[in-house]
Amino acid sequence: MEFSVQTANPAKVETTCLVVPVFKDSALLPTVEKLDDASERLIGQLLERGDVDGSLGSVQLLPYAPGLSAERLLLVGLGEREKCQEAAFLKALDAAMTALVKLPIDDASVAFTDVPIDTRDSAWKARKVLEAAERATYRFDQFKSSPAPASRLANITLIVSDGDDAEAAREGARIGAAIGQGINYTRTLGNLPGNVCTPSYLAAQARELGRDSGGALDVEVLDEAALESLGAHSLLSVGRGSREPSCLIVMKYQGAESADDAPHVLVGKGITFDTGGISLKPGEAMDEMKFDMCGAASVFGTVKAMLTIKPKLNLVFVVAAAENMPDGQATKPGDILKTLKGLTVEVLNTDAEGRLVLCDALTYVERFTPASVVDIATLTGACIIGLGHHATGLLSNDDDLALDLLDAGEAAWDRAWHLPLWDEYQEQLDSNFADLANIGGRPAGTITAACFLSRFADQFPWAHLDIAGTAWHSGKQKGATGRPVGLLSQYLLDREGEAVVES
Repeated sequence: MEFSVQTANPAKVETTCLVVPVFKDSALLPTVEKLDDASERLIGQLLERGDVDGSLGSVQLLPYAPGLSAERLLLVGLGEREKCQEAAFLKALDAAMTALVKLPIDDASVAFTDVPIDTRDSAWKARKVLEAAERATYRFDQFKSSPAPASRLANITLIVSDGDDAEAAREGARIGAAIGQGINYTRTLGNLPGNVCTPSYLAAQARELGRDSGGALDVEVLDEAALESLGAHSLLSVGRGSREPSCLIVMKYQGAESADDAPHVLVGKGITFDTGGISLKPGEAMDEMKFDMCGAASVFGTVKAMLTIKPKLNLVFVVAAAENMPDGQATKPGDILKTLKGLTVEVLNTDAEGRLVLCDALTYVERFTPASVVDIATLTGACIIGLGHHATGLLSNDDDLALDLLDAGEAAWDRAWHLPLWDEYQEQLDSNFADLANIGGRPAGTITAACFLSRFADQFPWAHLDIAGTAWHSGKQKGATGRPVGLLSQYLLDREGEAVVES
């Protein structure tokens, strides 16, 4: 998506479609007042008569508006003015972009940066406009014999009333476009079927990102032989029942002035299909287990965004990729594994496999002496029971890191909720036969899963994001969401800001 920023009088903007936000109570924003005056009070009259009600998410297309240079006018409802905060703004924006991409147009101008939202500036609003535009143009129909026509929308112009805000809006739009593209990349990887998106496919995607980066991204793929030599037996155990080889994908980005600056590390769970293994899942909705690699997909999407934004940071992105299948060689309940860290694990349930690949990945990243490590995983159904599908679960061994992630989630409006990681929960992982078990029973399942991972993350500030409830939608809207690329990208950009302040 191409974008530009204009500070011209909106009534004189020549565009195929001008997108204008309106409130339910007929109060007009300053930008909209200019349009209203130029069009002989067309907008105000429509609101007063109830032809346009301004209810949240409503859209009304006017194919012609007298006095305006725009060919079309799209009025988008913001609801009641006093209730217009982030959630309402984003809902209206999504409605606007959904309507836009259905029109036979190549460009549009959007006047959303003047919408008053407490503590949100023009840069944030511009960023969200471009994110919404990128998401709205997304299509996943490559496996359909007759795909729907792709959206023609390719250019967005942001109308900014205050010239002093133009540069901030331009930078916000640049970041929003990059993050939106990263979200769509994550959605595509998540939506791919398991017979296409295998561990080897993810490795190929990493290599392609490296080739396309112009040398900015160094990629290494550790195959099964390398993992065996390394001692990553826990990771390897998950893929023993599959004909698809497991791998550990490592992508390094050096953006800081010094190669010695400690990197921030993201680790993604990449179970490209999860049958549960010998502890077989129920057949109903098992097709959705292709989404069990959405943690890895979000890492790939963040890589894509960072390669465009180019932050002055050193970053390492790691994906632990495997397929969990039942077979004569598959890991069995009761088996004991030796991890890369040297701890032994009694496998009580082979469907708790994500933590088995992540624990070796977390041990592996110790070698980078990281400034922080965040792992992302569709780890527990318990997180869905506890938080539903709105908040990502967050657990951490470092309160400052947890607060940074919570703040990033609020800034990106891709929010998380902090759960406890108290020592009292650790005893649920006690095993009679090994150093620890891979499950801790039904109580506090999300917390005990993080407790397991914490045993392998004691050498660095670490946080765990459980995205089981936020990574995809079920039902009629089935598909990957692209979360938490927004949160992760914001977290890394905030670290760049800290580095600038310190220097």
